[in-house]
Amino acid sequence: MAFNGVDVTGQGYGGDFRLVGHDGKPRTAADFAGKVVVVSFGFTHCPDLCPTTLAALAQTMRVLGADANEVQVLFVTIDPERDTPQVLGNYVTAFDPRFLGLRGDAAATRQMARNFRVFYQRVGETFDHSAGSYVSDAKGRARLFLRQSLSPEDMAYDIRELLSEKGRSP
Repeated sequence: MAFNGVDVTGQGYGGDFRLVGHDGKPRTAADFAGKVVVVSFGFTHCPDLCPTTLAALAQTMRVLGADANEVQVLFVTIDPERDTPQVLGNYVTAFDPRFLGLRGDAAATRQMARNFRVFYQRVGETFDHSAGSYVSDAKGRARLFLRQSLSPEDMAYDIRELLSEKGRSP
């Protein structure tokens, strides 16, 4: 099967995590079993990459229509000091009410970023960080890396391909 994103199947991305949702509930990878999961890393004070990524993912969810109910978008903050649950929740749900912000302490954040080979570094009051999103299939296996340059239609196509593997979408 041909994807628009980069196929990272079997490359060791992802894995379990223990973070807290912006709703205050502890979350692990198992909480999203059976859904296609899109993971993006960033911070709420990001001036360009993060809002652009989340806006594109929100548009992707609209393109997916009813299939979006089988997808969970997770935004993992790399700035848990400033991104309180309330700040994080207000931020991610402004793009789509189904989006979930995740945060952890510095060690949990580093581990989650390491699991996905995401680079981030504080530079003054801001951060340098990797761009793009990672998509896991309904069995929790990291399958795709979606570059920032992909259109919402291309991302929706890839997500539908993963959904079709579980017999939910054509």
